[in-house]
Amino acid sequence: MELLDNLAMGFGVAFTFQNLIYCFIGCLLGTLIGVLPGIGPVATIAMLLPATYALPPVAALIMLAGIYYGAQYGGSTTAILVNLPGESSSVVTVIDGYQMARKGRAGPALAAAGLGSFFAGSVGTLILAAFAPALTEVAFKFGPAEYFALMILGLIGAVVLASGSLLKAVAMIVLGLLLGLVGTDVNSGVARFSFDIPELTDGIGFVAIAMGVFGYGEIIANLAQPESEREVFTAKVQGLLPTKEDFKRMTPAVLRGTALGSALGILPGGGALLAAFAAYTIEKKTKLHPGEVPFGQGNIRGVASPEAANNAGAQTSFIPLLTLGIPPNAVMALMVGAMTIHNIQPGPQVMTSNPELFWGLIASMWIGNTMLVILNLPLIGLWIKLLTVPYRWLFPSIVLFCAIGVYSTNNNTFDIWMVGGFGLIGYLFHKLGAEPAPLLLGFILGPMMEENLRRTLLLSRGDWSVFVTRPLSAGLLAAALLLLIIVLLPAVKNKREEAFVED
Repeated sequence: MELLDNLAMGFGVAFTFQNLIYCFIGCLLGTLIGVLPGIGPVATIAMLLPATYALPPVAALIMLAGIYYGAQYGGSTTAILVNLPGESSSVVTVIDGYQMARKGRAGPALAAAGLGSFFAGSVGTLILAAFAPALTEVAFKFGPAEYFALMILGLIGAVVLASGSLLKAVAMIVLGLLLGLVGTDVNSGVARFSFDIPELTDGIGFVAIAMGVFGYGEIIANLAQPESEREVFTAKVQGLLPTKEDFKRMTPAVLRGTALGSALGILPGGGALLAAFAAYTIEKKTKLHPGEVPFGQGNIRGVASPEAANNAGAQTSFIPLLTLGIPPNAVMALMVGAMTIHNIQPGPQVMTSNPELFWGLIASMWIGNTMLVILNLPLIGLWIKLLTVPYRWLFPSIVLFCAIGVYSTNNNTFDIWMVGGFGLIGYLFHKLGAEPAPLLLGFILGPMMEENLRRTLLLSRGDWSVFVTRPLSAGLLAAALLLLIIVLLPAVKNKREEAFVED
């Protein structure tokens, strides 16, 4: 009963004209920056932080939250249409979403992403409202050893989900981990693998790698083809909405992705990203129905499940912020900044000392998710129109948007050269038939793994047995080992290779 009273108060706060307007602005901005490659929610929120000084605290946080989950929606649009993950958590959507677009099914892919996101976002918000205090206890159980074990499981999951050769998938992950080591050592402050290039002392940016390997790499591969064979899929766009059969297949996938995203989003350190990869891995393990397209070739489940997982994760990542005061990712760290600007101390006392803010923010998420569906579903036709632009005009604009996006993150021309370099590497991967998604996961998880490994060994005074003596950590490592053994079993390996054979 208390929950209903609190939600009624929250909706009372969120339904004021001013808060509705700021919620809409946040969702619209979020969708736009998700669609524009390179300009992520972190950069946008960082740029808009000074503007929130003049706003009331609730309106400011509602707008910033709208930008965050709006970008999760928008990121899938470029991932599906032009093979560019606008957001790190859209990396997995690229695999099947882009293949669907190539087969003239961009409309159903975008609708599956939008509807899956809406359902998962709503469920994530409900969980945030109902279980926030209890779920923080779960997050408390995770120490650095558990995070390290969870990331090992994530990397092995990436090997499983990579199409093609296992050896290539492992090589890509190792390359990603090595690229993640470039920069300044957190403990000693010494520059590593920067080759005396000052710009590399901060490390390589995710945006530079993602835009180069996926965006520029795909463009170079396309331009390398004779004009008659170029990747142009304008003539055969069939229907804008999923068919009855699509709904039947994607519904259980959305439910699985939502459950996984809600659970993993609570964990600090890229919960939404891990959730998207884990959701895709689970779908790959689920039996294909008769007549269903194989994964990696345009399976709608490969779009709906990761999109549901990253949106559910985006909503539940507010739990550690609002209940513990711990930001689980870079966007939430900026939300802490926004709260402190308005003299609000993030943590357990927010719920008691500032209930209007806490419940108003939660209620605004439901309103925001509804706004995003109303905004995005009618726009599907407009996004599809992008594909009717001749490729000779489309690719220079993609190159330009990527360059603007990359430059705007650090205001540094070196980053544009980096994207160009990674574009050539992406083309090389294309030629070698190597899937770049595991490289990005290795790159993102590498620094977090190193940090948690060091922290664990510092706390245990160098005793490695801590990973197997802590039950949660031991369980996660055992699951990772089991997954690895299953994948390496000859029968499974042969079946896996069969599943990935291109038509």
